[in-house]
Amino acid sequence: MMMRENTKNGDSLSILGFGCMRFPMKGSAIDEDRTIRMIRDSIEKGINYFDTAYFYHGGKSESLLGKALAGGYRQKVKIATKLPPFMVSKLDGAMKIFETQLTRLQTDYIDYYLLHMLTDKASFDRMVSIGVVQWLEELKDEGKIKNIGFSFHGSKTDFEDIVAAYPWDFCQIQYNYLDENNQATKSGLLLANSLGIPVIVMEPLRGGKLVTNLPKEVTSAFQKFSKDRTPAEWALRWIWNHPEVTVVLSGMSDEAQVEENIRIAKDAAPNSFTKEELELFDKVKAIMHEKTKIPCTACNYCMPCPFGVNIPGCFSAYNSKYLLEDKRYRWKYMQTLGVLSKQPAYASVCTECGKCERNCPQKIEIRKELKTVKREMEGIFIKPLVAVARKIARVK
Repeated sequence: MMMRENTKNGDSLSILGFGCMRFPMKGSAIDEDRTIRMIRDSIEKGINYFDTAYFYHGGKSESLLGKALAGGYRQKVKIATKLPPFMVSKLDGAMKIFETQLTRLQTDYIDYYLLHMLTDKASFDRMVSIGVVQWLEELKDEGKIKNIGFSFHGSKTDFEDIVAAYPWDFCQIQYNYLDENNQATKSGLLLANSLGIPVIVMEPLRGGKLVTNLPKEVTSAFQKFSKDRTPAEWALRWIWNHPEVTVVLSGMSDEAQVEENIRIAKDAAPNSFTKEELELFDKVKAIMHEKTKIPCTACNYCMPCPFGVNIPGCFSAYNSKYLLEDKRYRWKYMQTLGVLSKQPAYASVCTECGKCERNCPQKIEIRKELKTVKREMEGIFIKPLVAVARKIARVK
């Protein structure tokens, strides 16, 4: 297992982290015995970073990780877990969640603690205003938290605002060869690195879509170059080729995935791609681009929309529906652009003012395309559903 140093605190971290949101199942419940064996086996083979969250597996993920790390394993690893801001309206609520997490994980400290799923600076500002950030700093002074960070799902400009708003110990972003110009983007990765903030990468395979849902032309390009590498290996090696990435999380749900990912992580060094391998990814990304419905590069020249539409986010969700045949496209669209954003930012918010089109380098007919997104991604119930979900999630 290759290791990379967290340059901010000196931790030596395995480049492969175990994401704890896709444990193997037995019926409708986690297969506990199998999962514990997988976790302990992965530790013996070099993985030392485990990422979970308060509500993964309906709250069972933290508890099972705590069981697996009993008997001396806790001291061998770093635990990352998350506080869900959308479930917190007052400071005492955050305190109760944290104490529950310590109990579930059978530990008295968390190595890497994240504000979960920030989408814009307003979501961070709310945590500041109710005293959560100051309280996290106090926990860090007491040694109950070692590092304070955040995970991110939003636009490039929102990421830039959040990452510059606080002296973060680390951050976690979605990054893969398909999302190079989506969400935080490559420029966000480079920005965090320039600020000395270690980056943990999630969704390296887009929930498996970059393995099982690839266009046949992409699969063929990979196979022609090397029959010995799977699409999963190509995708992971592409991320690990970036020296700015510290850990790549993989939500492994069976023993074969653990074995394959550990094998790949044994020699996936940064800046190790050959010229030919880099050219292969240029070809792959060109194929993906050609199959993309709307040629948006998420440059954000169209932003901010004066009425709040997340234009690149709308186009990215729409493109993913067709490019990766994502069956959960409507839920993800509603969640990211309606439920967890500062204000609803989906396509139907557009008033057709046209300001965005004057600034688009790709000359996209944005108003026309947003109508298409609205027609295909939204239904008549989106507004009441979003309103109810925002109330449940306590998003104001």
